[in-house]
Amino acid sequence: MAKGYKAAAKRALEEQPHVRASVTKATLHFDKNRRRAYGEVEVEAWRDWAASVKRHLLSRLDHYLEEAEARLSANGAEVHWAEDAADARRILAELVERHQVHRVVKGKSMLSEEVGANHLLESLGVEVFETDLGEYIIQLAGEPPSHIVGPAIHKSLDEIRRLFHEKLGTPAGASPEELAAAARRVLREAFLTAEMGISGANFVVAETGTVVLVENEGNIRLTTSAPRVHVVLVGIEKLLPRACDLEVFLQLLARAATGQKIGTFVSLIQGPRREDEPDGPEHLHVIFVDNGRSSVLADGEMYEALSCIRCGACLNACPVYRQTGGHAYGQVYSGPIGIVLTPGLKNPELASELSYACSLCTACADVCPVRIPLPKQILAWRRRSVERGLVSSAEKMAFSSYATMVTRPRLYRLGGKLLRLGRGLTGAPWLPVLGDWAAGHGPLEPSPKSFREIWEEEFSHE
Repeated sequence: MAKGYKAAAKRALEEQPHVRASVTKATLHFDKNRRRAYGEVEVEAWRDWAASVKRHLLSRLDHYLEEAEARLSANGAEVHWAEDAADARRILAELVERHQVHRVVKGKSMLSEEVGANHLLESLGVEVFETDLGEYIIQLAGEPPSHIVGPAIHKSLDEIRRLFHEKLGTPAGASPEELAAAARRVLREAFLTAEMGISGANFVVAETGTVVLVENEGNIRLTTSAPRVHVVLVGIEKLLPRACDLEVFLQLLARAATGQKIGTFVSLIQGPRREDEPDGPEHLHVIFVDNGRSSVLADGEMYEALSCIRCGACLNACPVYRQTGGHAYGQVYSGPIGIVLTPGLKNPELASELSYACSLCTACADVCPVRIPLPKQILAWRRRSVERGLVSSAEKMAFSSYATMVTRPRLYRLGGKLLRLGRGLTGAPWLPVLGDWAAGHGPLEPSPKSFREIWEEEFSHE
């Protein structure tokens, strides 16, 4: 909801302190590993190169999509095009009917969340199993993912114990190893009986028609090879021009996401199973999904957000995300990249609150492996919200008053004296225009003396 972030963030901070603790612990761990991994290579040169590759790709996206379609088709895949989420669901429903599917296993895919794949499949009477352990946890809990890489990082161990005890019958005090073993028993049976596996794609190489998947658990490899049908849901922006580009992108993705040199499992899928191969799907379907990406591509200020490789580094570095977790954003994509992408993909009015879920510390730009100018784009969404009249009249009055004051030296000095007399902004009855702002912030205590007064005291004798 356009007006839901503030209320959701407040609830998270006041009613769910465990979420704040869990998310902060996990993201600090991810970020520490990223810093170490970045320090092992010439990361600034890698980031420059990766950014240039993605910008080149976006500048000729139509050409590379056509090349990818031709190569995938030559490899035996069937390529589908979905203009929006409804189109993607329609194609998926047709494939379920065509292949007589009753059970589906899924690899972690943010795009499947974006198009509502699970809800569709369940409405068709299809049994769906998320096979990434974090995704399986939140599926059991009936929740959406809260992080691009770690979908269940908001959950404490005790919460997961209670959940597994209720859903899977594990002991109330089960160890993490016992919990993982219980999930493995359920999912292994699902792998062996599912007719369809659904995955996303980290990259699709246009030059060779290769679907590239990176993981650490091995579940995606089983999802894509055990069932007789494999469906790939992929955004139109997730291409790489050449196979040799993978050499850097695979390492950069892993370093930015989890601090690894490279993912534990990297699958390069060239098509359905061939006659001389012992495993793999009989049918491979690749669904390229637009769902608002073309409009973002056409936006001169926002198009670079389509360079995102979904590493989650910006979330891990974001002080706002650490406090509220991902669910407060109310959208599939949270954190800095979600603030930028969501209004472009769905509705510009969503920026009226989401763009203010940012301290403008610029940490997200410092860590992004493909140098997306996220702070600049967030500011652009704020400007657009003002231009569209989506901010409150009180906020307009506050900023107008502030601009008037800071551009008039005498008025500025008088305002400073009044603030010092009032000992801060919050709770000051003579500043009702700042009431909404003050309600969401801690006390702002001014210095007993202004900078001008301190300067005159310290240096007037010189």
